[in-house]
Amino acid sequence: MEWGRDRRAAAVDRAAYPGYYMVGRTRPEPGFEYRRAFRAPPGRDQAGQEPERCGRCAEKEKIVTDNSVSRRLFLSAVAAAPAAPVLVASDRIAIFDPPPERVRIVTAAASSVVPPPTYTAAEIKQIQPQGKDVRIAVPANAGELNKLLPEADVVFGAINAEMLAKAKNLRWLQATEGGVEALLFPEMVKSNVVLTNMARVFGPTISETAMGMLISLTRGFNRYYVPQFEKRTWRAERNLVEIDGMTMGIVGLGGLGSATAVRAHYGFNMRILATDAKPMAKPIFVDTLREPGWLMEMVPQVDVLVSAAPYTKETGGMFNEKVFRAMKKTAYFLNISRGELVQEPALVQALKEGWIAGAGLDVAYPEPYPPTGAYWDCPNLVITCHSSGFSPQRQGRLVELLAENVRRYTSGLPLMNVVDKQRGY
Repeated sequence: MEWGRDRRAAAVDRAAYPGYYMVGRTRPEPGFEYRRAFRAPPGRDQAGQEPERCGRCAEKEKIVTDNSVSRRLFLSAVAAAPAAPVLVASDRIAIFDPPPERVRIVTAAASSVVPPPTYTAAEIKQIQPQGKDVRIAVPANAGELNKLLPEADVVFGAINAEMLAKAKNLRWLQATEGGVEALLFPEMVKSNVVLTNMARVFGPTISETAMGMLISLTRGFNRYYVPQFEKRTWRAERNLVEIDGMTMGIVGLGGLGSATAVRAHYGFNMRILATDAKPMAKPIFVDTLREPGWLMEMVPQVDVLVSAAPYTKETGGMFNEKVFRAMKKTAYFLNISRGELVQEPALVQALKEGWIAGAGLDVAYPEPYPPTGAYWDCPNLVITCHSSGFSPQRQGRLVELLAENVRRYTSGLPLMNVVDKQRGY
C-alpha cells in the first residue's frame, strides 16, 4: 500500500475512523510479528505541511521498535476534523503470511452474564465477502459454541481460559470493546493469538458524553434545572460557568482522549494538555503532550481533568487523594475510561468537601454500581451508567472495522488495532 489509501480501506477509514487514512507501505514476512512504529508522510508534519526541524521533533519522528527487524513495517493513521489539523498515531502490527485459505469465525462471550455479539444477515453479508471461504457462526448456546471453537481460527467477542484451551486453531481474537483488560488472562498473554480491539470506534459517542457531562455540570443542568423540572418550578440560576477558553488535561491520548480533545479544542476553544505512555507526535490541537510522569505537574494547571487511559497495572487507582487535592477548587473531573482508575473514597471526599467543583462519571467500580454506593450521595456529580459508547451509528462503525480486518487477515495485510498484550493496550 503506497502513500494514500486504497478504495476498500477508505470505507472503514471514513466510518470507523473519521478523517483517518493509511500512510504506510507494508510488506508481509513469514508468520506474523508484532511491531510498534511511527512515521509521518515524508517531509510533512501531522498537518501535511513542511515542518520546522528541531532536535525534539526529530527524536519524536524516529522509528520505534520493540525487536530488531530486517524491514521497516509500520502502520500509521492520520486523523483530522474538517478544516482542522490532523493527528498521527501508531499501532502494533500483526501480519499473517501466507494468508489463510479458509476462515472460520465464531462469536463468543466469556461469561453467561454478557451475551455474545450478534449480527444481522446484512452485517454478516458485509463481512463474509471480504475474503475467500469466510464463514461466520453465531452459536445459540454454550453447547453449540463448544462444538464450534475447535475449528475456529477467529473469534469475535470475548473468551476465557477454558474457551481458549478448546480453541486449538485460534489465531486471532477480535474484541468488540475498546478495553481488553478482562481478556488479558495469563494463558492469553502467553499465547500466539493476536488480540485486536475497537479503539477509536467508540470515540465519537464517548467524547460527546464527556462534553455533555461537562456542560451539565458547568451550566447547572444536573444541580438546578433537572430538579426544578421535576418540581415544576421556574427559577433562573445565575451561578453558572463558561467553558470557552478553559484548559483541559487529558490522561491518555488514544481514541477516546484524542476525540475528546478535538471536540473541546475546536468546539469550545479549550487549551489541551495531555499525557500518554506511547511515543507519538504531538497533534496540532494539543498544546502540550508529555509522558505519564508529568501528571502531577499538569493537574494544577487544568480546569477540566479527563481520565481516558486504559486500565492497566500502572493506571489502576491513579486518580487518588493526591491528584484531587492538587486540582483547582473550580476544576472538574471526568472519567470516560474505567472505574478502576479512580480511588472512590478520594473522589467522594473531594466532592463532599469541595476540593473540586464537580465530576462526571460514565464508569464506576463495580458495575452495576450498587444502590448503597457512596457516589449516589455526592453533590454535583453526573453518572451516565457506562452508556456513552452506544448509538446506532456505533454499530455501523463496528461492523465496518470487522469487515476491514477480515479483509486484511485474508489478504496478508496488517490488522488494525492490534493490542500489546504485555502493556494492556
